[in-house]
Amino acid sequence: MSPTDALVPMLKKLRLSGVLQSLQLRTQQAVDDNLSHSEFLYRLLGDEAERRDSKQLSQRVRRASFEHARTLEDFDFHFNPSVPKAKVLELGTCGFLERHDNVLIVGPTGVGKSHLAQALGHRACRAGYSALYLGAHELLQQMRAARSDGTYEKRLLRFTSPELLIIDDLGLRGLTQDEPADLYEVVRQRYERKSTVITSNRAIEEWPPLFGDPLMASAAMDRLLHHSHVLVIEGDSYRNPPPTRRRKSSSAEAR
Repeated sequence: MSPTDALVPMLKKLRLSGVLQSLQLRTQQAVDDNLSHSEFLYRLLGDEAERRDSKQLSQRVRRASFEHARTLEDFDFHFNPSVPKAKVLELGTCGFLERHDNVLIVGPTGVGKSHLAQALGHRACRAGYSALYLGAHELLQQMRAARSDGTYEKRLLRFTSPELLIIDDLGLRGLTQDEPADLYEVVRQRYERKSTVITSNRAIEEWPPLFGDPLMASAAMDRLLHHSHVLVIEGDSYRNPPPTRRRKSSSAEAR
């Protein structure tokens, strides 16, 4: 039995079987470069730490349920000058998550609100935070279903546990029945404990009527706006730019 064969059961017992993926390479490197035992061990374990970090990142991204693989790196800031690039990049450092701040992104359809929200979510995952993305309609549907089948508290926990919750397209449709109360409860329980990113086609001033009840609206908005960053984006849709911009884009591509 070779030394490597003898190592396999020991590494599995210690949950370090991933070391085997680079053991042969690092062993040869140690011989070729005359590495010390400590340097060899450092590089070998460094490979394992990097592998685990990559695996954990993949798990966080998968659990976040992003609709698309959006990042800040692939966001076209040149398309729309109204996007506050410096502010967005500052938020990308994830300092707002440490402070449990909220981010509210408002503007018309197609200006990149969902892209920016998911990109911030991806940055959060890369920084080691847990995240969850879903549309406002889906969140409220799930809460309504949970009221019916007796799993309300369990479902509520799913939305209050992630360190970052991203609610996309709030106000695209009116809130009915218990939906205002459900949304308020999510906001209340996350307040100053976790961060929430919300996108909406409606201006902030149009959000209170969504709750129906003035007192509930006041309580919800007070919590959302306290310790918050509001990004107001204007301009044309990325998906349907005006004819003049399309012509310029076509000319640039032709060149």
